[in-house]
Amino acid sequence: MSDHESGLPPLGDDELRRYGRHLVLPEVGLEGQQRLKAARVLVVGAGGLGSPLALYLAAAGVGRIGLVDFDRVDLSNLQRQVLYDTRDVGRAKLAAASERLRALNPEIEVRAHEVRLASDNAFEILGDYDVVADGTDNFPTRYLVNDACVLLGKPNVHGSIFRFEGQVSVFDAARGPCYRCLFADPPPAGLVPSCAEGGVLGVLPGVIGVLQAIETVKLILGIGEPLIGRLLIFDALAMRFRELKLRKDPNCRLCGANPTVRALIDYESFCGVGADAAGAGAEQLTVRELAGLRARGEAPELLDVREPFEIRVAHLEGARLIPLGGLAERVAELDRSRPWVVMCHHGTRSARAAEFLRAQGFTNVRNLTGGIDAWSLEVDPTVPRY
Repeated sequence: MSDHESGLPPLGDDELRRYGRHLVLPEVGLEGQQRLKAARVLVVGAGGLGSPLALYLAAAGVGRIGLVDFDRVDLSNLQRQVLYDTRDVGRAKLAAASERLRALNPEIEVRAHEVRLASDNAFEILGDYDVVADGTDNFPTRYLVNDACVLLGKPNVHGSIFRFEGQVSVFDAARGPCYRCLFADPPPAGLVPSCAEGGVLGVLPGVIGVLQAIETVKLILGIGEPLIGRLLIFDALAMRFRELKLRKDPNCRLCGANPTVRALIDYESFCGVGADAAGAGAEQLTVRELAGLRARGEAPELLDVREPFEIRVAHLEGARLIPLGGLAERVAELDRSRPWVVMCHHGTRSARAAEFLRAQGFTNVRNLTGGIDAWSLEVDPTVPRY
């Protein structure tokens, strides 16, 4: 059968040389490489997971790679986000990523979706792709990607990382469980720290992102045993993989026998994210408001609940350091009659600390919205970001 008759795109001479190691694999061969060229994969998140994932998909010859991200390259990204180098700091991630992927393989098409993925654009963006690979680091987007994939009938190659552990699975509701079958509801807001707060071993996303790339290529080629109905867990400290069997939940609100989720929802509210949820009821103070108070000599007492190593990276003069984990033991050191503003890296830990202080009888406590990171972005760019 000719390429025209098969409906698959032909390979040029340069492509035949480029993909030579694929072509000699019986499981891939010429037709398999043509399938890769015809495939369209969307990578959601061009960060730690999206970097190795996109690089290996481009090297493998996936014909169209879509990238969804709206962030800029920060120096702190370079510890793990290997799509970028020091020269890219300050650039839009998708501009740098697109340039890098096209340099790696000029035979492919790279489409940049420089937007925040949301309920009002997810169908339009995901609809143009065959496989979606989720490399995000927050629960609202994970549930959004899952729900959109189920409703559109597309496989979702999921990856997640935290500290020294990573997880990979393929959620395909047509053949197995979806993400909601495993996690019907998100954890309470603030319970699970982000990678920015909890840290992550820099090489870990390389392992997990590559595993996502392998699963994506297998899905395109229709070979091997995809991780459908299986959750692969990698412990980098023990250098051990273990596998959990996943079952489709017949009562799943999205993909079960009687689904109640039939459209995309407000995922920020569903996951308890936003100013109200992040503050858990604590009164908020913006960094610009704090800067104004300090300029007028009216600054309240400032309590920093980050860890000592974070203070060495960036701090505000006059702030008192009591890490969140030791606050309960040291609360007596604080004057309840004084007004307090609590701060951390992004405002999550400080929100919990502010609520704790209110429960201890502090009547004038506010949470610094966005933490010291917002201070660097909006008030004083000389304060280092991390």
